[in-house]
Amino acid sequence: MPSLTVLRPGALATVQDLGRPGLAALGVGPSGAFDRRGHLLANRLVGNPADAAGLELLLGGAALRAESPLWMAVTGAWGPVTADGWPVEPHTAVLVPAGAVLEFGAPESGLRYSLAVRGGIDVPPVLGSRSWDTLARLGPSPLTGGQQLPVGGPPHTDVPAVDLVPVGPPPSGTLRLEILPGPRRDWFEDAAWGLLTAAEWRVSARSDRTGVRLEGPELRRSRHEELPSEGMVAGAVQVSPDGIPTVLGVDAPVTGGYPVIAVLALGELDRLAQARPGQRVVLARAFRRG
Repeated sequence: MPSLTVLRPGALATVQDLGRPGLAALGVGPSGAFDRRGHLLANRLVGNPADAAGLELLLGGAALRAESPLWMAVTGAWGPVTADGWPVEPHTAVLVPAGAVLEFGAPESGLRYSLAVRGGIDVPPVLGSRSWDTLARLGPSPLTGGQQLPVGGPPHTDVPAVDLVPVGPPPSGTLRLEILPGPRRDWFEDAAWGLLTAAEWRVSARSDRTGVRLEGPELRRSRHEELPSEGMVAGAVQVSPDGIPTVLGVDAPVTGGYPVIAVLALGELDRLAQARPGQRVVLARAFRRG
């Protein structure tokens, strides 16, 4: 059976697919790939179905050995990726020979590499998904050195006949994200929304897959009573009692008690997944067209 051997897991290496949607009533969050756009592209490049499991590699440092010839594609973060010392182009399907060692250096832009292997990572699913949820501790555990990762059988579709997808690296400068008003915008002073969209925020080092904390000015509330817990979604901009916003990630809890002033527009969470600590972020009001 084809497989990968984990020689080094790096900072944090996890198996991820499209997650566990629809289980919030059971207290189970969606989880799944943080950068879904990168995950979907990597799968498409090697001819996998969209829900095939791949690897999410935080900050590089990982080394994997192919135990048989394997088609692979790397998306998401940009940095030095090599197979037996030879450069691996991003956003490109590459046939890695048996015994070759794939190494991921520290990314030059972005934060998380997405790796797809043709056939998908074939670990046992938990509640219908092969994703590791860092908050609920649900799914296959993070990778460890010496671990064998089985690879599934080849899909029915061929590897697409394309050499390179024209996708640029994640922005290393100021990241502009579009937002929509949240359900508890009225819990804040009128000036808070203007401050939210006018300030230049910075990604805190206290960020992870559960949420990306943004450092900047205080967003003052007009209502100070306790908010009963209510349903939350990934991309919600929750404001804690210190007035600092946190954008909920894919591993965030399904309920929360802090008011949500805004929600990221569709697709913007994928871009935030690649934001590095200290990177500047601007939140801009999204306007509906048509």
